[in-house]
Amino acid sequence: MTNVIACIDGSKATLAVCDASSWAATQLDAPVTLLHVLDKSAYPTESNLSGNIGLGTREHLLNEMVELEARRSKLALEQGKYLLQDARTRLIESAPAVEIETLQRHGDLVETLLEQECKARLVVMGRQGEQHQDQAQAIGSHLESVIRTLKQPILVVMAEFQAPKRFMIAYDGSPTAKKALNRVASSPLLRGLECHVVMVSDNQAQATAELGLVEDVLHEANFNVITAVCQGEVQAALASYQAEHQIDLMVMGAYGHSRIREFFVGSNTTRMISKSHIPLLLLR
Repeated sequence: MTNVIACIDGSKATLAVCDASSWAATQLDAPVTLLHVLDKSAYPTESNLSGNIGLGTREHLLNEMVELEARRSKLALEQGKYLLQDARTRLIESAPAVEIETLQRHGDLVETLLEQECKARLVVMGRQGEQHQDQAQAIGSHLESVIRTLKQPILVVMAEFQAPKRFMIAYDGSPTAKKALNRVASSPLLRGLECHVVMVSDNQAQATAELGLVEDVLHEANFNVITAVCQGEVQAALASYQAEHQIDLMVMGAYGHSRIREFFVGSNTTRMISKSHIPLLLLR
């Protein structure tokens, strides 16, 4: 597992994906794979429009429609090549020492990422793709499927990205959260950043004791750690802490087994991603 895979599609988030990938690749000392996947369902390689034949339809018109669909797909692939070229140029300008490769596929994004997962160290995606980029809190149609399918870390970025100075781990003491904690401690991705670990719990004493163990793990990995226990509804508590402490990046262990699990799974995951104003690092 070596590469940072940057998923670009021509949406407004593409520049943020490039900038986040440049930052991550520098932190990890890893190469970047710029990936553009042309959705085969929207741009089929072969069109079958026989079902469109109706009263008054002529064969020559049907043939023209098929040719038009084929040309549309060809132009979209050509546009994707230019997107990859421009993205490569942006990465070279921001991180000239980073090795970069480009990859274009005509197929399904999730399937393509699964094929690439064996060499993926981190996947970077925008919250919104081309189809939803004008909807402020919309989520790209493929994002949730990717999050549920891949086992590698996924960095979800918004319309803009700036290198973070401090990050927050939403921690609940579950096996999933502990695994996420160990991944943070063992990775150079977030090294040098101020680290906040936050638990949402009504049991102050138990949470404080739990956070003491967390602090030991992160101190051993040379992180500057600040811990906090918050009360109340999980989403509101985390959002309030993030705003108050100017957190630049939130780290979440996806699919846990507690109150935070109920918050992050299913529609709660969607709500968190849609409402966030900062990048989210999702760990399995």
